[in-house]
Amino acid sequence: MIESIHGEFEIIKNYRDAFVLDDFNKKYIDFFDIYPYVVGDYSGGILRLKGFKDDNYQTIPDYIMESCAPNCAYYILKNPNYDKNKKIED
Repeated sequence: MIESIHGEFEIIKNYRDAFVLDDFNKKYIDFFDIYPYVVGDYSGGILRLKGFKDDNYQTIPDYIMESCAPNCAYYILKNPNYDKNKKIED
């Protein structure tokens, strides 16, 4: 488990040591609280985050292959405290 200013997360995969706590803390927004899984990847030196629900967790490898730079550094986090009932306001 890792502690961030956004709560605790479990690192499921940390390919090429991609996870940088400071970058994650700067990029993470409350919107991601509704997702049990968050994928972070670096493209052009910039961290991108994408959330995944339980029902599309199996599509993470497809996302990495199709939407991320080849052989890029990435990580998969599990948010054990995600709020499936949280509403994101406009």
